[in-house]
Amino acid sequence: MRFTKHAALLLYYFIARHLPASDSAYSLGAKRIRRMLCKRIFDDVAPGVNIEHGVFFGGGAGISIGTNSGLGLNCRVQGPVSIGDNVMMGPDVLIYTRNHRIDRTDIPMIKQGDTEPRPVMIGDDVWIGARAVILPGVTIGRGAVVAAGAIVTKSVAPYTIVGGNPARKIKSRKENEENV
Repeated sequence: MRFTKHAALLLYYFIARHLPASDSAYSLGAKRIRRMLCKRIFDDVAPGVNIEHGVFFGGGAGISIGTNSGLGLNCRVQGPVSIGDNVMMGPDVLIYTRNHRIDRTDIPMIKQGDTEPRPVMIGDDVWIGARAVILPGVTIGRGAVVAAGAIVTKSVAPYTIVGGNPARKIKSRKENEENV
């Protein structure tokens, strides 16, 4: 039986999203079920992808996720977003690609609609800590680390560790190699 994207979305949001976490003793193939449905929903899903319990991604349009990468427990993701290979993501991460319009003062903000989407790009071998927030248009370079709770408003250079609100450079992972 071939699932349409619409059927896959219904099955995901009514059943698969609520199945136990992948590391639960009671997961009973939940990881495999969510991955199978997301292959029909997202633009691209590479092998070894893990979509955890509670992840919300709207209709899934514009989402691409690389080999051995995952969306952590209860993450919320908007497309367009491209996630590289071997990306680790903690729970409750938020990735936004658009925002509310606020440019007019003659009408309420709630009636102004959304801004145009600005893609988020996450490179290979990135670690995004729990409850980090990544805002529209941000690129996170290869090998970067985003600390738990960071609010990422600007792009992050490769191999850089960032944290705080707004996220700022803490140090470079390359500095560690120079001291070895």
